[in-house]
Amino acid sequence: MGDRAYNFGAGPAMMPDEVIERIAREWQDFHGEGYSAMELGHRSERFADILARAKADLRSLLGVPESHHVLFLHGGATPHFAMVPLNLAGPGAVADYIHTGYWSDKAMAEASAHINVRIAASAADSEFDRVPDRAGWKLDPQAAYVHICANETIGGVEFADYPDTGAVPLVADMSSNILSQPLDVSRFGLIYAGAQKNIGPAGLAVVIIRDDLLGRVRDGVPSVMKYARHVEWDSMYNTPAAFSIWVTGLVFEYVKKQGGVAEMARRSEEKSRLVYDVLDRSSLYINRIQPASRSRMNIPFFLREPRLNTRFLDGARRRGLLNLKGHRATGGIRASLYNAMPLDGARALADYMTEFERKHG
Repeated sequence: MGDRAYNFGAGPAMMPDEVIERIAREWQDFHGEGYSAMELGHRSERFADILARAKADLRSLLGVPESHHVLFLHGGATPHFAMVPLNLAGPGAVADYIHTGYWSDKAMAEASAHINVRIAASAADSEFDRVPDRAGWKLDPQAAYVHICANETIGGVEFADYPDTGAVPLVADMSSNILSQPLDVSRFGLIYAGAQKNIGPAGLAVVIIRDDLLGRVRDGVPSVMKYARHVEWDSMYNTPAAFSIWVTGLVFEYVKKQGGVAEMARRSEEKSRLVYDVLDRSSLYINRIQPASRSRMNIPFFLREPRLNTRFLDGARRRGLLNLKGHRATGGIRASLYNAMPLDGARALADYMTEFERKHG
């Protein structure tokens, strides 16, 4: 695609070149039909095939068992902060939440309007520099579910593995690390993920829910917020985000052609190691996350001299290393290394960081 910049934005994030090229080709003339891909009719046979193939490809990539349903819904991940408790727990029920940072905090705040949120473990006392040690979790065997945020995009904390919660369903927000590693989906009651990081365009969410949980939805929940209703209508209870689902399907095809999630995991380790190696031998940059909990997807760091932030970002921009500014809640720098970020992008960032430290360290 010519002189393409490396987009390190946390989401909407970088997309694979071949997917963007396919979109560009069919933007005005979709499959030779004479209309734009944006005009794809959701009741058409063409879209029915796209939807079925996208679901089948996701099932193949993640090994989703027949016990679980796959949904493509509007709105990204945030609506599910409320939909999860409304669908899985009755009024007054208790759910356990693992508090690992900004997004788990958001999920707890929203859920607390509908259920009794119980913090079963928290890393707040260490300023969220790790996933809480599993030995210290205090789970309630009577809880409606256990909720985790698999990867905190702002704090840069990621679960290295996932807990066994026994008979209590495990619910995971996987917005920022889905498709980046092999996953035993059977261990989860529900997985939800905003699309705009590893999957596709912003505004879409993928939901994977175990069949036996569909009957838990409480009375009075609007139909559009019922997972069971969306399963019944095959993600078409209301007009689906047809264009976004098409693009999402293209991303699934791309991941399959690259070697699947096992290959994405290998690349993620290689890309993130390049950047962490610079951080670990640096006297200029600071990463506060404990090594065992470091995210492969989002690497936040700070310069010991904050006055250098603007100079660092300006220099990066001139090199085509874009959207490295940290989240407004934390400041500093953040590099997001999702699946579409090539190894050359991570290497270019690591080289720039090394050169910048030589000049300003």
